[in-house]
Amino acid sequence: MKVHRLLGLAAAVGAAAISVAVTAGPASAAAPVDYVSLGDSYSSGAGAPPYLSGGCSRSNNSYAPQWAATHQVSSFAFVACGGATTDDVLASQVSALTANTDLVTITIGGNDVGFANTMVNCTVGNDSACINSVNQGITATNTTLPAKLDATYAAIRSRAPSARVVVLGYPRLISPTGSCGLFNLSTAKRTALNNGADVLSGVIGARAAAAGFTYLDARGPFTGHGACGTSPWINRFNLLAIGDSYHPNTTGYTQGYLAMLNSVAARARR
Repeated sequence: MKVHRLLGLAAAVGAAAISVAVTAGPASAAAPVDYVSLGDSYSSGAGAPPYLSGGCSRSNNSYAPQWAATHQVSSFAFVACGGATTDDVLASQVSALTANTDLVTITIGGNDVGFANTMVNCTVGNDSACINSVNQGITATNTTLPAKLDATYAAIRSRAPSARVVVLGYPRLISPTGSCGLFNLSTAKRTALNNGADVLSGVIGARAAAAGFTYLDARGPFTGHGACGTSPWINRFNLLAIGDSYHPNTTGYTQGYLAMLNSVAARARR
């Protein structure tokens, strides 16, 4: 999920695909796979620079390039893009899939329910503004997001009928305690944001299961590692790196998301 809009900056939703051949990593019992990484900034690697060219906050520190570099991969298409919504995935990402695709990973849905606006309101607004924004996001999560996810997942299955599809969820963003610095967050704001993350995770998990996909809930692995805590895997708000704010750092992508993916993706095809 992208937060460039925090100060009125437009989120980059570039659709250019970066397809690279990846040299096989350590020997694996699994056959080489064709891997496609779809989704938003939680898959592109926002929060863990340096970034590749293309305007999508793609980083080799994201879990997807790390997985590709350490497994037997015959091809890797890295098309996840910061700021992407389900509509963007349908319009400019699923075209990277083919009948030969073995593994697909995706994080998506946060931008569909107003992640950026919510983080604006919770960072610079009062408790009421934050809670109202979170509640609006929860309403969208329960009403409009399920159909959007269903359409996205159906398109993925149609274009990659034999692939193993792994849907990765979002963590609770903020530690319940600890300082966020200049833009500190009250207990009420933290509670609201984390409640919103719980609702979002529940809906994404349910729709992924309905599609027959593997869902990986990020809330457990990221417990104790929220922004503003003592061992953060998520960046707190930073005026000097706005686009990195409220996204995983390299440790979060590696010890959180990559570890999750490693736990289920030993075999690619379903």
